[in-house]
Parts: sequence; structure tokens; C-alpha cells
Amino acid sequence: MNVMNSKAAILLIYTGGTIGMKEDPEDQALKPFDFSQILEEVPELGKFAFKVDAYTFSPLIDSSDVEPAFWVDLARLIHSRYDDYDGFVILHGTDTMAFSAAALSFMLDGLTKPVIFTGSQLPIGRPRTDGKENLVSAVEIASAKDENGHSIVPEVCICFDSLLFRGNRSTKADAENFNAFRSPDIAPLAEAGISIRYDRRLIRYPEDWNVGLTINTNLDTRVSILKIHPGITPQVVRNILLGAETRAVIIETYGSGNAISRDWFIDIVRQAVSMNKILVNVTQCLAGRVNMDIYATGKKLKESGVITGYDIRTESALAKLFVLMGKSQDNDWVKSMMEQDLKGEISR
Repeated sequence: MNVMNSKAAILLIYTGGTIGMKEDPEDQALKPFDFSQILEEVPELGKFAFKVDAYTFSPLIDSSDVEPAFWVDLARLIHSRYDDYDGFVILHGTDTMAFSAAALSFMLDGLTKPVIFTGSQLPIGRPRTDGKENLVSAVEIASAKDENGHSIVPEVCICFDSLLFRGNRSTKADAENFNAFRSPDIAPLAEAGISIRYDRRLIRYPEDWNVGLTINTNLDTRVSILKIHPGITPQVVRNILLGAETRAVIIETYGSGNAISRDWFIDIVRQAVSMNKILVNVTQCLAGRVNMDIYATGKKLKESGVITGYDIRTESALAKLFVLMGKSQDNDWVKSMMEQDLKGEISR
């Protein structure tokens, strides 16, 4: 594959997180550093982009405090700067990075440029930091174009520990090591070794490269998550599935979509469906897919009106529901769209 050498303009968006911390020489405390001077800190970035501009959220956001309003701000920022840059790199805390990447993937329609999330397990000022390598790889990928001048990876992705994952297929799986993220049901879109190897069979490309970017900012967040576990009580299930303020529930089931077969559980599920709730079956497993046609318990859920999430991640199911429910009050339409692959989030 011939990748063009012409440099790109990149907007670096710092939202918060470990990667942006440096040790203060006076008191040795970790403090955010000025990202407007990022080229001084990581001069390698200049090899891939003729312009690296920095935008810093104020106040900075601890990733544990990320809320949908932040995603709206992020989508609006990208939309407002879209014509000025060839790619966007978002520095984000790791705890909710997969949620944010999934959300942006559904909120940005007509995307023809890379939006790459990255971060680090150690602050960028530490000698053994993984932050510089993650950042350099993210910027190189965001800058890469093909022989036609089109972006190699026009998707929302997570770049971490030399691997590029589709954002809405990713999950944080390790809090101790540099390889914090996994994409269990789809191979990486790229791998950074001596050179960056792109798997263009997996990368999604637009049908029309000239389509304009539009954003979905009306999010309906009336979604709950019910994780099935041994000993779960009817009261807990009832409170979550039948909650007056809940429009949809993601049910995290065992294995290939199995749950409790007790009559009380199925009765509550049926009652929720009769109330026009949207119930989505997602597996608790790190890899694999829901198939409610294999076992009797799965068949009962399907017969009761629960829809399948196939191999969607919980983070992605949550974001997808937020966006779809924000588009329409028709729950039947939302259910039908949940079973469709919209942004590469499921394998059919």
C-alpha cells in the first residue's frame, strides 16, 4: 500500500487523564502540562504533521466523571473544526475511554477523517511512560493518507500499546499493564511495529468522501444495565426492568445469552416488554456473541421479546441506545436499528 508522505494538520484535544501529567520540578507533584507546547515535549510529532494544534478542555475531566454532556461538547468541537484539520487525536483517561470512543462513533455521521482516542497508564513525564509512544502512533495514524489523499483510517478508534482498535468494539481489560484495551471480536485495524501495518479489509470507508459531517447531539440516556448473577433477587430485577424512568435495559447475560429460567424472572421480563421497554441481550463474556436460539433459557428470552445484541460490547450498546433513542420516540424503530450494524459495532 502506498501511503502519501504529504503532512497533515492535526488537532490534539486534551480532555484530561494520566497522559497529560508531568512532575513539577519544585514540589514533585504531578500536574497537567501546557499542551500548546506539545511539540517541545514530543518533537517526533512534527515528522507527521505540518501543524499540530492543541485544544485543552477547561476544566479538565477525570475520566471517571465523564458524562454524555461531555460527549456532546466533544462532538461539537470536532464539527466546528472539521474543515480545518485532516485528523483529530483525543487524549482521554483510560477508565471511560471505550465509552467515549463508542459514543463518538455513533454521534459522528459522514465521518471521512480519523478521530483517534489515546492515553497512557503512566504520566507522559515519567521515564517509562507509555504516553509518548501512544501519542506518536496516534498522530501518525491520524495523519496517514492513501494515494488519493484520503485518510487511511476514517473511523473513531482507540490507539494503545501499538494497536489500533475500532472504538465501538473496544473495552478496557487491564488496569495494571500497558496493553489496557482489547477488541475481542475483531482484529486490530492496524499494528505499529517498525512500520504501521493497516488491515484495510477491516477498516470501514465511506461511500461518498465528499459528504459533510453531521452530529447527533440529542441523547436519550434513560438506559439501565442489569447484570445477571447467581442470587439475584426479584426485587432487584423488578426495580431495574420496570423502572418508571427507564426506557431501555441492557441485560448482561451468561455465555451465549442465557439467563435465569425461573418463572418469576421471565414474568418480569414479559411485563417489561408489555410496557414497551427495549431489552437488549448482551453477553458478559469478554469474547463471543449472543445466540438466543441455542439453549432453552435464551429461547425464553427471545420469545418474551428480548432482542439480541449479537457481539456488541456493553459500552457500545449503551452509546448506540443513547443516540437512537435520541433520534426517535418509536421504540419499535429503535429495536430494529439495534439489530443492524450501523458503524461496525456488530458482526452479523
